[in-house]
Amino acid sequence: MGQSRSPLDVAGLELLAARGWRGTEEARLGDWLLRAGGGFTGRANSALVVGDPGMPLPDAVDAVTCWYTDRGLRPCAMLPGRQSRAADDAFAAAGWERDEDVLVLTAALTPGAPDGVPVTLSPEPDEAWLAGYRHRGLPLPPSARAVLGNAEEVAFAAVRLDPPPAPLAAVARGVVTDDWLGVAAVTVAERHRRQRLATAVMAALQRWGADRGARWTYLQVSAANAPARALYRRAGFIEHHRYHYRYAPA
Repeated sequence: MGQSRSPLDVAGLELLAARGWRGTEEARLGDWLLRAGGGFTGRANSALVVGDPGMPLPDAVDAVTCWYTDRGLRPCAMLPGRQSRAADDAFAAAGWERDEDVLVLTAALTPGAPDGVPVTLSPEPDEAWLAGYRHRGLPLPPSARAVLGNAEEVAFAAVRLDPPPAPLAAVARGVVTDDWLGVAAVTVAERHRRQRLATAVMAALQRWGADRGARWTYLQVSAANAPARALYRRAGFIEHHRYHYRYAPA
């Protein structure tokens, strides 16, 4: 991976990433993108706050609140970079709670040769893959499959080191949007950690993405996840921007 500067700004990269991890329902509030997906992941169930909502910010906060409440979801807004500061202040003034920072990392895509780890790629997640992906350490809800598969070019990487019914050793998801590869859901089973499996699934997805015209790659990682941040830094990723969520008062 090369440490070149990304050709997209914050809004451009977030709107591209939103096409790679979609909810099952979307609507517009001016430039803002409202997304719902059965409650599975913040990205698929939040208002992406980029640009102008086409109304005063306090009114936009109310409109977001109503849209999510109507769908039985806790209202949530995703606020990336400096461009969202004024909106962030409006959500804060309405009592919305701030979550931790998430880093968006980017790198030029320079795929390497296979390293001998047996990585398989599939266009759909099977039951073993779904069991292997632990979102925030928890099993996936029923709505997960629809969100995970809702993309035009998507691949599900898996490493199996023990025969079924033993769980997979590692999984990850890749999606190509324009000339970008998005990598997500990188999960390594506890007993197989420190065996370079995360590196192997990412490399397999990079080769897959390069075959489909991707020249850049992005991923998201929690600011608190020091081991993952160190892994991605070694792989050549640099910080593009940060975002955080705000949630309406419970």
